[in-house]
Amino acid sequence: MKMNNSMKNNLEKTSPFLRACRRQAVPHTPIWLMRQAGRYMPEYRAIRAKYGMLEVMRTPELAAEVTLQPIEAFSMDAAIIFSDILPPLIGMGLDLEFEKGVGPVIHNPISSTADIEKLSTPTAAENMQPTLDAISLVAAELTPRGIPLIGFCGAPFTLASYAIEGGGSKTYAKTKALMYSEPAAWDQLMRKLVRVQVDYLLKQVEAGASALQVFDSWAGLALGLQDYVRYVQPYNTLLFREVARSSAPTINFSTGTAVYLHEVAACGGDVIGVDWRLPLDMAWEMIGFDRAVQGNLDPVALLTPWPELKSRVDDVLERANGRLGHIFNLGHGIFPNVPVDNVRRLVEYVHEKTSNN
Repeated sequence: MKMNNSMKNNLEKTSPFLRACRRQAVPHTPIWLMRQAGRYMPEYRAIRAKYGMLEVMRTPELAAEVTLQPIEAFSMDAAIIFSDILPPLIGMGLDLEFEKGVGPVIHNPISSTADIEKLSTPTAAENMQPTLDAISLVAAELTPRGIPLIGFCGAPFTLASYAIEGGGSKTYAKTKALMYSEPAAWDQLMRKLVRVQVDYLLKQVEAGASALQVFDSWAGLALGLQDYVRYVQPYNTLLFREVARSSAPTINFSTGTAVYLHEVAACGGDVIGVDWRLPLDMAWEMIGFDRAVQGNLDPVALLTPWPELKSRVDDVLERANGRLGHIFNLGHGIFPNVPVDNVRRLVEYVHEKTSNN
């Protein structure tokens, strides 16, 4: 079904998720889960048995199908497009592969200022068109049903770390060594990443995304307060300022940043996503009650029996205290060995527990 402005306007007015992003009254606390389309679902595993990760992401029909799987299975209040934060790096000149049992690997990582200078800054239309097409497919399906679609990207530091380390890291030593020793090159790298990601986010909205999330998964694990303020905050601030040209609400999500959550929030974002390391009420106080928050159940809780899971869900909801602007989510992505029934019970319970009816 083709979308029209009336459908979009109605979605803005009626979606509990979009209303919560703007701290408006909602009929129940909205819930969606990071990595909700993924390996814990047998439907997803069936597709991945036939196709590689990049192949799914580069085939709009497959990416759309995977995005819709948790929406068909559970009463989620929002979908998030199936993709990954790393594919934009491919068009910039990096050789990315998702190796089975290993994860993402970049075969030509950045190791010098010359490598940074060679990086291109393609537009999203040149670099990420299959994902934009998938967004259009999903939005056309979900908007008439009153369900918004979230687009996303990786934050500059997290992408830079992957590009320099060549994959996952425990120390981020290569990234920080370049950052400390070559500040001009670091600035060039971060600005290139901001340019690519801003265009990508704005194009996702044009394609049909109703909200945007920026994932800064590594900054808080790698950097202390002073380094965050010096080497990350200016670029995240620039990104959120540029993306504010769109009318879509933005979610600023990071992990490991509890000790400087105030500085994270200062970068921007209509909603601040928080991990599980700090109780929700404490995190919200640091952020400011004039901002919406998203979170923050420990993902491991979904591996526990229902009484324990329920108790932890109750704790998050009690700390939210019925304030306007709470979006229930995990403090990070869902694990692949989570029982499907636990996800179903979680979604239904959050709706039942917080319903105004």
